[in-house]
Amino acid sequence: MRITDLLKKQGITLGAAPKTKREAIDMLVALHEKCGNLSDTAAYKEGILAREGMGTTAIGMEVAIPHAKSAAVKAPALTAMTVPGGVDYESPDGAPCKLIFMIAATLDGDVHLEVLARLMQMLMHEDFTAKLKAAKTPEEFLKIIDDQETKQFPEEAAAPAPKKEGYRVLAVTACPTGIAHTYMAAEALAKAGDQMGITIKVETNGSGGAKNVLTAAEIADCDGIIIAADKNVETARFDGKPVLFTKVADGIHKPEELINKIVNKEVGTYHSDRKASAADTSGADESFGRKLYKHLMNGVSHMLPFVVAGGIFIAIAFLIDSFAGVPQDGSFGTGTPVSAWFKNIGGVAFNFMLPVLAGFIAMSIADRPGLLVGIVGGALAAAGNTFADPGAANAIPSGFLGALLAGFIGGWLVKMLAKACDHLPQALEGIKPILIYPLGGLAIVAVMMCAVNPVMGVINEGMKNAVNWMAGQPGLLIPVCALLAGMMAIDMGGPFNKAAYVTATALLTGASTDPSDPAFKIMAAVMIGGMVPPIAIALSTTIFRNRWTPEERKSGPVNYIMGLSFITEGAIPYAAGHPLQVIPSCLVGSAAAGALSALFGCTLRAPHGGIFVLPTIGNPAMYFLALVIGSVIGMLMLAILKKPIKE
Repeated sequence: MRITDLLKKQGITLGAAPKTKREAIDMLVALHEKCGNLSDTAAYKEGILAREGMGTTAIGMEVAIPHAKSAAVKAPALTAMTVPGGVDYESPDGAPCKLIFMIAATLDGDVHLEVLARLMQMLMHEDFTAKLKAAKTPEEFLKIIDDQETKQFPEEAAAPAPKKEGYRVLAVTACPTGIAHTYMAAEALAKAGDQMGITIKVETNGSGGAKNVLTAAEIADCDGIIIAADKNVETARFDGKPVLFTKVADGIHKPEELINKIVNKEVGTYHSDRKASAADTSGADESFGRKLYKHLMNGVSHMLPFVVAGGIFIAIAFLIDSFAGVPQDGSFGTGTPVSAWFKNIGGVAFNFMLPVLAGFIAMSIADRPGLLVGIVGGALAAAGNTFADPGAANAIPSGFLGALLAGFIGGWLVKMLAKACDHLPQALEGIKPILIYPLGGLAIVAVMMCAVNPVMGVINEGMKNAVNWMAGQPGLLIPVCALLAGMMAIDMGGPFNKAAYVTATALLTGASTDPSDPAFKIMAAVMIGGMVPPIAIALSTTIFRNRWTPEERKSGPVNYIMGLSFITEGAIPYAAGHPLQVIPSCLVGSAAAGALSALFGCTLRAPHGGIFVLPTIGNPAMYFLALVIGSVIGMLMLAILKKPIKE
């Protein structure tokens, strides 16, 4: 489908002068309505605004492409507008937008992704965008698009046949979201190759799947391959060929340099870890830190849906019980059949969080053999199994830190196992993936986690006993509350978090009926300490947007709900990706909130529930103030520690 098939003359406005981003959106939506593209204008506009809430659709270079899939769209369509004076569209490069396309897509299919990808590639040509901005009539605007589209994307029947010698350079582009940067890098590389007289073919690993896939014959005949990616892509097919690993941003900004490195034979030969070789290892051009980051992001990206969906289901359960008047006790959240259903289903999803995190980290390191090791290691971290207590009847879990350990160390150990198995007879090749790797991997992770979990249990028990002693000393209540609240933010569901929570609930269980019993203040501090990290993260992604990637900003608002529901784990993906910035910030914010809660005399008689157990909170107004102050402190400290990112 061509762009000119989707864009009508009536859907183009030239020389517009919107004063704000919202006004520009209103004008483009009105054009869709004028063209008869919508069955429900308000619903479509709501979808556009929701997408903008996840992160601006401005791509830089004075261009923005707002888009939405909606049931209110009759058929895929485009509208367009030029703004000679520019409008602030929160562009990543800070430049005002002067050229805006709005995509309306139906719910079936991925037409909007295909159109978005094609627009991205065309808009990489500055002369093309300059012509569009200078167009005097809608007819001229459409002709400029049609001419450029014909030039860049000729019909297959008219396309020249590839040269017999094939492509000299091949490339694969991929970014975490699989939309903008993936296709911008592909177009930049193709454009540079054309200017340099180098035949090049680029495979895009976008959100709609791999396109323009490289064939085995093309790989065999090429001089080398460029992998411009910020996530792992399939590389075993490139075994024995020169491969250059780099960032997707380099594909956009340094295409000539990358192509020259391949052509001038400045790139080492790549050997897949699946084959025996003493030569270069995977990603030899990447730093160790970048490899760690890519492995970690592989685990976090797969874990995030479990955290978000499970957390929201649990929050719904608390809300239902609150409206139903269920007593705020230890069974809060399961007091009615409906709330119990939401709580149990949400809990099931949540229980997959650590196994999925560890599983996909290990798989990123060791490919398929690592998946079993990571998933089992994550489950053992969540349960706390040990040699002395293999059933984990009385164990203390090692939490998400244990899951990270299982993913990384387990993945590397299985990778070593796979390399060791390369020396086995060829006759055993077929049983490696179905017997040797699973059996050896399970033995490795079982021994490793059973050895690690007892250490974490000792640490937890030691902290619990120390806190119990401190709570009984006069004048130490506020420091104890600050300590326990801070512990809730150290590992967000791990041993420190669990130690603080178990201590508070144990004190609450043995508390007297006296409202002044310190157990109630400690419980209040612990809960507020667990609420601060997700809220601080959500505030940061909302206010300091330039510190986060589009994907992180997109998931940020969910943390408001999770934080208010006392679901600390909502901050785990951010802590896992940026531990040196997120953990100290959340720790200080939580400790401050806990100290203020105790100073204000706030109490809590329920062991869980967040804002849904407000009736059980003593001095709720000051409790809310302490929560706000702690969250803002965490947000500000995070803004200082985490520098703006370059998109």
